[in-house]
Amino acid sequence: PRVGAAAASRGMASFTLPDLAYDYGALEPIISAEIMELHHSKHHRTYVTNMNSLHEQIEEAAAKGDASKLISLQPAYKFNAGGHLNHSIFFGGLCPPSEYEPPSGELAALIEAQFGSLEALQDKVTAATVPVQGSGWGWLGYDKAAGKLAIATCANQDPLEATTGLVPLFGIDVWEHAYYLQYKNVRPDYVKAIWQVANWKDVAARLEAAKSA
Repeated sequence: PRVGAAAASRGMASFTLPDLAYDYGALEPIISAEIMELHHSKHHRTYVTNMNSLHEQIEEAAAKGDASKLISLQPAYKFNAGGHLNHSIFFGGLCPPSEYEPPSGELAALIEAQFGSLEALQDKVTAATVPVQGSGWGWLGYDKAAGKLAIATCANQDPLEATTGLVPLFGIDVWEHAYYLQYKNVRPDYVKAIWQVANWKDVAARLEAAKSA
């Protein structure tokens, strides 16, 4: 499954860390193997672990009818579940530089119609993403009601769809753990470079799923 959901046993389902479709070093020189290993095996894994722990606590509080406890767990659950969702989309939206292919078909037509060119779209997403204050995400999403692509940003690990209603197509993680070991404090260089490993096939698949849902 796209977000690493495991089969449910008793009670609430548990979640697993999704495998990457490429090796940790496959995105070099754009993103280093060291960053990828830490980002996936440490940071993403922590969100999954915490979310599963919170699931257990939520289930226990629900069984006891403890509404106050359920409410108190919501911020942590939103943060960790959002982190899992966001990172699953982020890692799936990347590919080795040697496998990069520009958008085609319906996705390319939408980009051309709304933005004029792929470069113009990338410039607009970059311009929105670089100034995100503190930690957060830049997104290319799909507005189902309007039938159009949309650009948005989210703070912390707030998930795009639950926060804005937009279906996430491509996300750029601008938490410092995503780039600092390689790009230091020069976030603009990282955001501009990541387009070289954008997996437009994954973006197109997400667009198709959003339109058919």
